[in-house]
Amino acid sequence: MTQSTTPTAVLVHGAFADAASWSGVIAGLQRDGIPVLAPPNPLRGLAADAAYVASVAAQVDGPVVLVGHSYGGAVITVAGAAENVVGLVYVAAYVPEENESLADLQGRFPEPPLAAGLRQASYPTADGGQAVEFTIAADAFPEIFAADVPAEVTRVLAVAQRPLAAGAFTEAPGTAAWRTKPSWAVIADADQAINPDVQRFGAERAGAKAVEVAGASHAVAVSRPEEVAGVIREAVRATAS
Repeated sequence: MTQSTTPTAVLVHGAFADAASWSGVIAGLQRDGIPVLAPPNPLRGLAADAAYVASVAAQVDGPVVLVGHSYGGAVITVAGAAENVVGLVYVAAYVPEENESLADLQGRFPEPPLAAGLRQASYPTADGGQAVEFTIAADAFPEIFAADVPAEVTRVLAVAQRPLAAGAFTEAPGTAAWRTKPSWAVIADADQAINPDVQRFGAERAGAKAVEVAGASHAVAVSRPEEVAGVIREAVRATAS
């Protein structure tokens, strides 16, 4: 890659989704000539996931703006400590403080409908044991995750979910990159997966420049890609050297 002063937007998906959920956002950024990557988020645990994303960011030749959706917000909060990360964008996301787990953060506010819609399963671990992971029950997925997305798209998203390891909810971040890096936030004000007040609280605490998207579901990057791309575009331009 050639050295560039325009930051690369590295888009980190959250739980119950994959990198394809950024497709509309990617198209919008590419039209503006903004370099973009959308790596897979392993969804196996906060420290491990953040280490992976930080390694992706560190191998970009030039500055990076990390963008995190949902649980991806916690991931970029840790991974954002990478030296070449110059900004953070939170999209319908958790914005935790250092040593504050997602369970701790969510516990400050009323429980969202997501909690009742989770489906538990198990998966094998490297040491031969078993661990717990969660997806959203298919019949609950449209209302909880993507109420403003067309039904034919939602049906695909529901069966293409990537599960989140249960341990990710209780693992606390060892650092909070928003303390030293500028941040932006997209608040989905009709979110049924992460209470919008959780999003507002985290964004305000981080001093993020926040934009609220009226009527947006948790899948705001799918349903309102241009509005999400617009906030990322602003972050990229503000941190360009």
